[in-house]
Amino acid sequence: MPEPSLPPLARAAIDRDAAARSDPERAARFDADASALVLPVHDGRLLLAERHEGSAPELGLVAPLGLPTEALRCYLGRLELGGGRAAPVELRVYDDAAAGAIEAEEARWAPLRRAAALLDDRGQALAVEAIALASWHDAHPFCPRCGSPTEVRDAGWVRRCIAEERQLFPRTDPAVIVLVTDDDERVLLGSNALWEQRRFSLLAGFVEPGEPLEHAVVREIAEEAGIPVDRVEYAGSQPWPLPASLMLGFRARLAAGADPAIARPDGEEILELRWFSRDDIAAAGEELFLPTGTSIAGWLLERWYGGPLPTDVPWPSS
Repeated sequence: MPEPSLPPLARAAIDRDAAARSDPERAARFDADASALVLPVHDGRLLLAERHEGSAPELGLVAPLGLPTEALRCYLGRLELGGGRAAPVELRVYDDAAAGAIEAEEARWAPLRRAAALLDDRGQALAVEAIALASWHDAHPFCPRCGSPTEVRDAGWVRRCIAEERQLFPRTDPAVIVLVTDDDERVLLGSNALWEQRRFSLLAGFVEPGEPLEHAVVREIAEEAGIPVDRVEYAGSQPWPLPASLMLGFRARLAAGADPAIARPDGEEILELRWFSRDDIAAAGEELFLPTGTSIAGWLLERWYGGPLPTDVPWPSS
């Protein structure tokens, strides 16, 4: 099987149909469209479809007719159905009572990590878009400049300050995540202060204002591991909307002449650092918890390792 060329959450694209967002008749047309679909979200969780014997996990897309009143509705775009057909899709966010009326079974409401691990590429892309947009709205009820309330415009893709008429647009925070290797092809993994023992992953950090991505890679590795790196190469990207990140994957090499033994954790974000060979990872088994599934860290590691990582311990799903 060929190696996937894109990270897990970047393998499908949704037709976002941006031209329709500013159409004042769009919402009315949506409600009258027999093919229209709604993706319900409640408390940051996505509705999953009811499973039947032999059925694959899917998002719980439902017809808009008869749904309770939503707290927020946003147009996500058009979903290809095959045969040249496409259905318009909206995100709708519901409070506790409305969500319970739609689906009372708690297990059908899944956080993004669990949902993304179950869904196919297209389902993942739609889920990520929905959670990213819902999270942005939840964080911006007021104008950051004057503190006045904001209102939803352009089918959920703009918020407008009611006092200054200033438009606010969704923002994404770029973050680099880096697979660092030494001249012996060992990979550098760190254990974050917030994780349980024996859980390791790649080093990562946010890009600072005015900073090129390549410089961010060098700075983050120096700050978190105390080592210089060079030969920085871009590998791929994927969104991670918890709350609003775009993860930019890179490979980098320990700088020529630098001793791998000088790597030291910063003691704040990173509490432990270790160099791992492929044999080390193969031999560790369940003594080492590594990122897998939908993470870009797992994708980068698997490309270095040469196949699926030998771990049966999943990344946290909540």
